[in-house]
Amino acid sequence: MNDRAVVLASGGMDSATAAAVAQEQGYELYMLHTSYGQRTEAKEHECAMAQADRFGATDFLTLTTNHLSKIGASSLTDESMTVSAADLDSEEVPDSYVPFRNANLLSMAVAYAEANDCDAVFIGAHSEDFSGYPDCRPAFFEAFQRVVDTGTKDETAITIEAPFSDRSKTDIAAYGVEHGVPYELTWSCYRNDEPACGTCDACAYRLQAFQRIGVRDPIQYEQRPEYA
Repeated sequence: MNDRAVVLASGGMDSATAAAVAQEQGYELYMLHTSYGQRTEAKEHECAMAQADRFGATDFLTLTTNHLSKIGASSLTDESMTVSAADLDSEEVPDSYVPFRNANLLSMAVAYAEANDCDAVFIGAHSEDFSGYPDCRPAFFEAFQRVVDTGTKDETAITIEAPFSDRSKTDIAAYGVEHGVPYELTWSCYRNDEPACGTCDACAYRLQAFQRIGVRDPIQYEQRPEYA
C-alpha cells in the first residue's frame, strides 16, 4: 500500500503545489478543504475540488465550521472590515490574519489523517507567510509536530510537512510551472470571487512570483500591477 498524505487544500497555488510535491514523493492524496467563513469560499472550494480531480485524489473532504468567523478579528471573515491594499514591505501582522487559524486547520487535518491511516499532513505555508503570520513559522510547525506525537495513538505516526517553509512564493511558482501544477485551477484573492482584484496582499505576492519567473499568471485580474 502506498503511503498516504492529507493535503490542506485551500484552493490556492501554495496548497496545489504542496499537493504536487506530495504526489511526486509517492503519496496517495487525501485532500481536505475547510470552509470557515472566508470571503471567497465559493471560488476556493470550486478550485480545491477541481485540483482534487486533476491530481486524482483518493478522497476529497470538505469541513464546514463557523467558529473562526464568529471569533472575527480578520478581514477574511469579518465583512465589516476592509481588506487592505497590498503592502509587500510591511512587517506588521496584516488585517487578513485569522487568529490561530493554522492550528485549527491542522487539528482537523490530523484527525482526518489518523482516521484514514495517513502518514503525513502537507501544508503550503512559505517563508514570506511567516513574516506576517505567526502560525506559519517553522517553529510553529515543529511545536505542532510535538502536539501530534503526544496527542495521537501510540501506533500513529503522522508527520507535519511544510515543504516551502524555507522557500519564497517565487520558488513555489517556479517549481509548479516546471512540474505542471494547474495554476489555472487555483485562487488566491482575498477580496473577490472572480476576477481577482490584483491589489490585495495575496494577489500581489502571487503576481510578483509569476512576474519574477517571467510567466503570465493564467487567472483573470481586474488589475495587473507590476510587482516584480
